[in-house]
Amino acid sequence: METPKNPLSREYQEELGKLSPFEIKNQLIALAQEDARESSATYLNAGRGNPNWIAYDAREAFFLLGSFAMSECKRVYQAEPGIAGIPCRKGIADRFEKFLADNAGQAGGKMLAEAWKYMTETLGADRDDLAHEWAEGITGDQYPTPPRILKFTEMAVRPYMAQEMGHRAPGGGQDYDLFAVEGGTAGMCYVFDSLQANHLVNAGDKIALMAPLFTPYIEIPELDRFNFDVVNVSASHVEADGYHYWQYPDSELDKLRDPKVKLVCLINPSNPPSYRLSDHDMDRLVDIVKKDNPNLIIVSDDVYGTFAHDFRSLMYILPQNTLCVYSFSKYFGATGWRLSVVAAAKENIFDKLIAALPQKEKDDLTRRYRSLTLDVPGLKFIDRMVADSRDVALNHTAGLSTPQQIMMSLFAIKCLLDTKDVYKSEMQRMIHGRLQALWDNTGFELLPDPLRVGYYSEIDFMVWAKKIYGEDFAKWLPTAHNPLDVTMRLAKDAAVVVLNGSGFNGPEWSIRTSEANLTRSAYVTIGKKVRQILDGYYEEYKSRFPNIC
Repeated sequence: METPKNPLSREYQEELGKLSPFEIKNQLIALAQEDARESSATYLNAGRGNPNWIAYDAREAFFLLGSFAMSECKRVYQAEPGIAGIPCRKGIADRFEKFLADNAGQAGGKMLAEAWKYMTETLGADRDDLAHEWAEGITGDQYPTPPRILKFTEMAVRPYMAQEMGHRAPGGGQDYDLFAVEGGTAGMCYVFDSLQANHLVNAGDKIALMAPLFTPYIEIPELDRFNFDVVNVSASHVEADGYHYWQYPDSELDKLRDPKVKLVCLINPSNPPSYRLSDHDMDRLVDIVKKDNPNLIIVSDDVYGTFAHDFRSLMYILPQNTLCVYSFSKYFGATGWRLSVVAAAKENIFDKLIAALPQKEKDDLTRRYRSLTLDVPGLKFIDRMVADSRDVALNHTAGLSTPQQIMMSLFAIKCLLDTKDVYKSEMQRMIHGRLQALWDNTGFELLPDPLRVGYYSEIDFMVWAKKIYGEDFAKWLPTAHNPLDVTMRLAKDAAVVVLNGSGFNGPEWSIRTSEANLTRSAYVTIGKKVRQILDGYYEEYKSRFPNIC
């Protein structure tokens, strides 16, 4: 789409507003880059959640492990031009421990040795089996086996999930099965596909979305193949003092008491506005499930949980009802790695609901999965998801690539070794510093709130229009401008890209900024530019109504 001659045209903005905010972003980027070229402004893109940091020590361990794996391949067989064998299990643990000793001073050597010790001593992994899985996994010479997740990847990620998603839940996550997938977006697609394929949620069924939320959760249910009847459960109301608290009133949560609502999707902490669910809201959800809707399927996307203090996912509050989608992408600066897991409790309602289906639908599922097992009724929902991810027929080639799974393991172990949460504290400090820089320079008040995470910020212009310039100005603003005008002006006049909050089912006049991908000083600039937009609207208002002002 070409940049229009007048991007501030209300007619054009209304057309553009029909698109996903991530599609609108492309126009905003073009405008911002054009402004940066034609002025002295610095192009700043706060529209995407891709972090500008990486966890380097786990990566160094990964690359050093790769060096060991190559030596193992060449030890077995080596010929020109560049041909080698595949790792041999016999005696591999002894060779690996010698390698660790010889390379203790190399980048990644310390962490790799600590990871080895943690897996073999703390978790009790068989030494030769582990060294062989790591060497073959990082080499990528075999199909992922088992296809759902490698044995020792699951052994490492389970306690990581218990630590980070369960606030160090007892049991080390052993009550959960994990499916390693290609990023959180793949997890979303697989969950929706398998819920429908197994007749747990059918086309036209009523589902709920806890808004605001990430746009794919809004867009997927509208696809023809799903065509769900969507109920919005909104956290976007303004409290009596005029501020957003981004929690859910009881009246909104109580929409989930209707047993016709088969599925609810949420992001916790939210995206946007980046707040974790309150204890009150969690307790309300428990009450809803226990008293009124025991078969409610909960899909909880918890990618930002590691940025919250004392976080507990619904997967540990309502384990039987919850499918958790967790991604390693944000916390470790690893969006390009595409590393995520879908977690399901071993005892869950998905398997129970499948067992209770009418015979006609059971027969349909027997036909669907009969090439995989003689006991289709005994096939777990999470294993059905693995098969569905490859249209069942290609189940034997399913699974996340093995090098990705080894990287996932090392990221998980890095945090399991960090018993004092040093990495977590630094991530949270950095994010909150950027958030504060943004808000301090808008001149808007950011109230203290322990539930605020800060990875994103949602700024509702209408709240601040009322608070700073009064109700009359706030009533005039929508008559003069389209809500998308804020994002367009920031791009065109200030070379700043943010996303429209309305695209996330948030307040119409809100904008979403990411605090992950720019320096602290950049958020100082963005905060000032945001305030200038609001002040500019007020100057326009005064010029039109001088007698009122």
